Amino acid sequence: MIRSLVGPRYGAHMANPLTPDVLVDPVVLTRALVDVESVSRDEKAIADCVEDVLQKAGHLSVRRVGNTVMARTKLARDQRVILAGHLDTVPVNGNLPSTVVDDLIYGCGAADMKGGVALALHLAVTLPDPQYDVTYLFYESEEIESEFNGLNLVAREHPKWLRGDFAVLLEPTFGAVEAGCQGTLQARVTTRGRRAHSARSWRGVNAIHAAGEVLRRLEAYHPRTVTIDGCTYREGLSAVGISGGVAGNVVPDECVVDVNLRFAPDRSEKQAAEHLREVFQGFDVEVTDSAPGALPGLDAAPAREFLAAVGIEPAAKLGWTDVARFAALGIPALNYGPGDPALAHAPDEHVEIGKIRDGAATLYRWLAP
Repeated sequence: MIRSLVGPRYGAHMANPLTPDVLVDPVVLTRALVDVESVSRDEKAIADCVEDVLQKAGHLSVRRVGNTVMARTKLARDQRVILAGHLDTVPVNGNLPSTVVDDLIYGCGAADMKGGVALALHLAVTLPDPQYDVTYLFYESEEIESEFNGLNLVAREHPKWLRGDFAVLLEPTFGAVEAGCQGTLQARVTTRGRRAHSARSWRGVNAIHAAGEVLRRLEAYHPRTVTIDGCTYREGLSAVGISGGVAGNVVPDECVVDVNLRFAPDRSEKQAAEHLREVFQGFDVEVTDSAPGALPGLDAAPAREFLAAVGIEPAAKLGWTDVARFAALGIPALNYGPGDPALAHAPDEHVEIGKIRDGAATLYRWLAP
């Protein structure tokens, strides 16, 4: 049993906490990474620490853009795989520095996803001769708008960094394999009416009342279930916001229902938008944001060997992750990492020490020659 311990919180005036003794133990490394605060758009300190240790590993070629760090082996292997993890976290919520209670490491980003980052960084410096060439990507700003996402920036400015035959995104999956991901689409469904004084409401047409039909269609909606490569994706269509009204004595002439569609990766963004307009036929529908899904991509040889190393059947990723960015480049990718995704962003966010050790052992079985 591990007693409750509180770790030191890293500051700019301190030496790099990612020492050789820390790097050889992925559990200790996870704590050290958690204690380097790295809220989105403020990842310089952790990127500096990561770049420093990778530069000292003689078997890696290291590059950096912004606060995204890339390191790669050059062993002339037949295939190249990518291990990727984001360095940023959501804002701290009284959960730094890290603490350890029994088998749990608590702290901001412990589950999402510094436990996964620790696995990649540990392998990068301790496994100089993997059976595949490996590209390690430690990237910035995953938790905020896509325009700041490090993978997005790399794809635009240094696309060669993303070349590979297979990718593993080390997002929290609680040690399971979650293949591909569903797409997501945001839209505004608008109902129209005619304003009137509420004392003479019959002279107007109430747009909020008209939104009842939108809500009834949502309530009656039967989501599609699709099985691809043995992974079952379940779509969903939900109201996530509603707004309308002008004043307490005015019949409103407009009401907007914000909806979110999660769609299986066999649909394109265009097909998902067309489906949404079919559901809400007769209403104004404006798509405000969308991102494509990613097919499971389990046929690639490295993927099959990875699944054999894990030893469990893959499941579908129902949420959206950056595997979609790899899929858009023609690179099959899946999600695998320690930590419970249900704890991501929670004030009591934590990761199981056993899951970190299991994840490190699995990746080593897969990559060691």
